[in-house]
Amino acid sequence: MPVEFLTSDQQRRYGRYVTDPDRAQLDRYFLLDATDREHVDVRRGEHNRLGFAVQLGTVRFLGTFQPDPADVPSAVAEYVAAQLGIADPGVLKRYATRDATNRDHAGEIQRAYGYRDFTEPDVAQEFQAWLVARTEMASEPPSVLFDLATVRLLEAKVLLPGAGVLARLIAAVRERSN
Repeated sequence: MPVEFLTSDQQRRYGRYVTDPDRAQLDRYFLLDATDREHVDVRRGEHNRLGFAVQLGTVRFLGTFQPDPADVPSAVAEYVAAQLGIADPGVLKRYATRDATNRDHAGEIQRAYGYRDFTEPDVAQEFQAWLVARTEMASEPPSVLFDLATVRLLEAKVLLPGAGVLARLIAAVRERSN
């Protein structure tokens, strides 16, 4: 089965911000609780506290870390900055000026919050078993299965693989099921 089943809309929005999150999404993914604040408040400088908190909300919301954490909708930066008492959400532009900061913080978030890599053998096996069971009980179009798989990965706190990786896996499982 060819893997060109992804729509342009699916490719455009996969693991990315395409619109501002609405208030319910901000409250669900970006609201900082006491544990979050413990991880955020140890950062030096407003830009690092805001950047870390935005990264945390982003991985909850999108299932991935952004290459440029400052590239988030202004509504996200404003919402998180308000919780941290940061008057100017524009300080986020100074976050990760040191290349390693983004990677270090992403790794800390991943470890502290239990996010797993898609490439971990047990994660891949568990996900593939779900995918096989799903294709055997329903004959959903691959583009629908792609969206369901994305939700499944988000719920399981698995960092999203590339869109092509996920599409190829879906195509291979569907081919075997047929």
